[in-house]
Amino acid sequence: MYALTNLRTKRLLLRPFTFKDAADVLAYASDPEWSRFLPVPNPYTLYDAEEFIAKSILSSRDQEHGLAIELGGRVIGGIGLRLEQPIAVGSLHYSLAHDHWNQGLTTEAAQAVIDWGFTDFGLEKVYSWADVENVGSWRVMEKIGMTREGTFRSHGVNRGMRQDFHYYGILRSEWKALNA
Repeated sequence: MYALTNLRTKRLLLRPFTFKDAADVLAYASDPEWSRFLPVPNPYTLYDAEEFIAKSILSSRDQEHGLAIELGGRVIGGIGLRLEQPIAVGSLHYSLAHDHWNQGLTTEAAQAVIDWGFTDFGLEKVYSWADVENVGSWRVMEKIGMTREGTFRSHGVNRGMRQDFHYYGILRSEWKALNA
């Protein structure tokens, strides 16, 4: 069992969610632009925000690490690392309030979580994916050193529409080379 963790970056605090974050989560998750590529309830309600936080709090720390992205005392998104033990692989998940897009914040948070995964959990690979139309998300993956490994066609459903996903990954050896 892993302890709850706070990660600090230049501008952000990444920390476990608390129920005090519900209003902040509702504020960003209510924006249709934020949820365009995500299979989340629409409209997004306070109940949905509280349920999301409860699941994050109750998740097994052996497998799931969901963290709030905090900037200036406000939660502006979430980021998570799901561990797939014993194969030493982790999947990265993130979302950020629309009004904070294109400021490098997601890249900053994702880099911190990738570093954490390789150093603290001994991962051999971290992967992630994004809708093929979500250019901003797959550019984040490229900026943190991930390589596009393929496209999974019709691999998801969002609001009744089939989605194609670009899958990305970074190996421990690649991460080490980038950080040498």
